[in-house]
Amino acid sequence: MADIRTLPDAVAELIHDGDTVAMEGFTHLIPFAAAHEVIRQGITDLTLVRMTPDVIYDQLIGAGLVRRLVFSWGGNPGVGSLHRFRDAVENGWPRPLEVEEHSHAGMANRYVAGASGLPFAVLRGYHGTGLVERTSTVATVTCPFTGEELAAVAALNPDVTVIHAQRADRAGNVQLWGLPGVQKEAALAADRVLVTVEEIVDELEPKPGAVLLPTWALTAVAEVPAGAHPSYAAGYTVRDNDFYRAWDPISRDRDTFTSWITEHVLDRAGATR
Repeated sequence: MADIRTLPDAVAELIHDGDTVAMEGFTHLIPFAAAHEVIRQGITDLTLVRMTPDVIYDQLIGAGLVRRLVFSWGGNPGVGSLHRFRDAVENGWPRPLEVEEHSHAGMANRYVAGASGLPFAVLRGYHGTGLVERTSTVATVTCPFTGEELAAVAALNPDVTVIHAQRADRAGNVQLWGLPGVQKEAALAADRVLVTVEEIVDELEPKPGAVLLPTWALTAVAEVPAGAHPSYAAGYTVRDNDFYRAWDPISRDRDTFTSWITEHVLDRAGATR
């Protein structure tokens, strides 16, 4: 059953140096507050997994905590490149970054396989790309029924999955809605799961299209209002488009980035976002 914890306590307990960590959320419900707590605690040598690493991973990479990135697309959505990501790949600053690239479908199917307890997933994809030659987690298999050659992708089982959601009850059951992304699959594939939520309520009211993650599938829940900022939580907060635009000049320069991280993350111990 999931424990209700403070964010600093939950991060300290669940995320360790060298872990493989997935922080998922598509467009909204991106767990920025949890990522900032990881930065404050200096948890390092991480392998980060995310279908669409954007500003949240740019910050973790720029803070020097990431050894390896497994992903399918990376950028500052609607703005341009991730400059801390690029600097790490192109110049090894603040440390060299290993990358493993997949397609969106490949990454989603890796989570599904991991959540299903299967060693790999099969899909039609990767043909005509150079990705197969660049990673050991993609191979080809021949269908025993049709003879068709298909792509196989290794299951993905993070040590820890971190997601944000709208609400949880006091027993640790979590409810999220809006664009669901792969939060459910990433949570069920992981050994440990931390969910930050906008609020903890006495009872979860049914909501059309909502995803319910039961307490027995989770490890810890932390109440962190606005914990997805500058992304948003449908029904609670709105996307801070100005921040995404402002991130481009902040992240282009190493000194400017370092000053921003120091002021807005490292010096805000106990902050929720």
